[in-house]
Amino acid sequence: MSGEVADFTYVATWSGIVYVAFVVDVFSRAIVGWSAANSKRAKLVLDALHMALWRRDRAGIPTGPGLIHHSDAGSQYTSFAFTAHLIEAGIDASIGTVGDALDNALMESQIGLYKMELIKPRRPWYGLADVELATAEWVDWFNNQRLHTAIGDIPPHEHETNHYAQHQPQPAAGVNA
Repeated sequence: MSGEVADFTYVATWSGIVYVAFVVDVFSRAIVGWSAANSKRAKLVLDALHMALWRRDRAGIPTGPGLIHHSDAGSQYTSFAFTAHLIEAGIDASIGTVGDALDNALMESQIGLYKMELIKPRRPWYGLADVELATAEWVDWFNNQRLHTAIGDIPPHEHETNHYAQHQPQPAAGVNA
């Protein structure tokens, strides 16, 4: 079984609040999906989920039975549209209890890193486009360069690459490749 955690946060900008949603792979700690918007409607978290599904499919690691998507009990994650997308993709939903941040501690920690490494040092923020561009750059850096102690002091992308290189199906003996 594999899993992912999801949540969103907000960034105060000169033109109003920008909400940023993330989906993180529990195994590799990679940010597999993210989205930013001026509204915290269900579309915000749906867009992050769609990116995560697209990224996994593009990498040749499609989702399937056994993938668990964990989030808090926010209305965005319990909406009909979001639930329908999880079912359609064959993903099992796991929703935390109301008012309990501990059951989603990995995601809370991820958001803390985002705020500490990107948002606070580079403020003031002007608006959605400003936050989106910086977030895209930070996610790329986080996945491909930032060392993560929980996965052996290597970047998440390297951890995934190493894992899948060791776990690829091998051709049967005598079969030409």
